[in-house]
Amino acid sequence: MATVAVTDASFEADVLKSDVPVIVDFWAEWCGPCKQIGPALEELSAEFEGKVKIVKVNIDENPNSPAQFGVRSIPALFMVKNGEVVSNKVGAAPKTAIASWITESV
Repeated sequence: MATVAVTDASFEADVLKSDVPVIVDFWAEWCGPCKQIGPALEELSAEFEGKVKIVKVNIDENPNSPAQFGVRSIPALFMVKNGEVVSNKVGAAPKTAIASWITESV
């Protein structure tokens, strides 16, 4: 399963009311580190299919969701379970580090 684009309008249904844990990637088109981790997130989305959903929120097109989470720097990854943030990670990291973080947070 590929990552899913989420908007401010769909954020509540896609993230907060999800029946599986969700990794939210707050990113922007102009952000180099965001583009750097993008392929790793796509691969991890397939590897964790059924256990975790990975979604992407473009902060330039959807300013409300990042504001709600207090995002100050991107890329910012948030693990949301049952509508609550249980963990977050800011900045680019190698795929193995992101995978370990997901495993620890689930």
